[in-house]
Amino acid sequence: MSYSFEYIDIILLAMIAGFIFLRLRGILGKRTGYEGKAPPQLKEVLSAVKKDEIKKINENFDDNAQKEFLKGAKIAYESVITDFSDNDNKITTSRPLLSNEIYNQFNDALKERSSRGHFAEITFIGVNSAIIKEHKKIGNILNVTVNFIAEVITCIRDKDKNIVSGNPEKTKKIYDTWVFSRDTTSSNPNWQLVNILT
Repeated sequence: MSYSFEYIDIILLAMIAGFIFLRLRGILGKRTGYEGKAPPQLKEVLSAVKKDEIKKINENFDDNAQKEFLKGAKIAYESVITDFSDNDNKITTSRPLLSNEIYNQFNDALKERSSRGHFAEITFIGVNSAIIKEHKKIGNILNVTVNFIAEVITCIRDKDKNIVSGNPEKTKKIYDTWVFSRDTTSSNPNWQLVNILT
């Protein structure tokens, strides 16, 4: 009798295993070879993990996060200043770094300069300091205000190449306060310049 019970146990276990296998197959699907793409469920999980990591970084915004932010902010600052000095009358390379409002303001200034027949000569020397003045989270938006001190050689010339302002032989210190912003719920890690304080 005991042998018959053992056989029944084995049969029951086999049926349970078969049921579990069929359920897993139905959930995970069947792979017939290398497909080159992750299953949609896995992509969703990875995307959620990435968003969660970015969110934690922005919510905490601790010393390490601030140091990494400032590295990027310095690069962004130089990129925008250099782009503004180009004489193609339009912001190009630094476009992704600018909000629509700031982008339009810069382009309007470039068009006005061009309409006067003026062009800029700017040599960017470097950023002397970049200090976070404050960081504030409003809803999902994190705003970080940065005080920059940089050195440039700059002058504006007219169409006859006469100097209108500035000095091509003299290094000048510039002081700027810029506000960067990003949506902490976005998977896009990039920041945008949203305001320039005077």
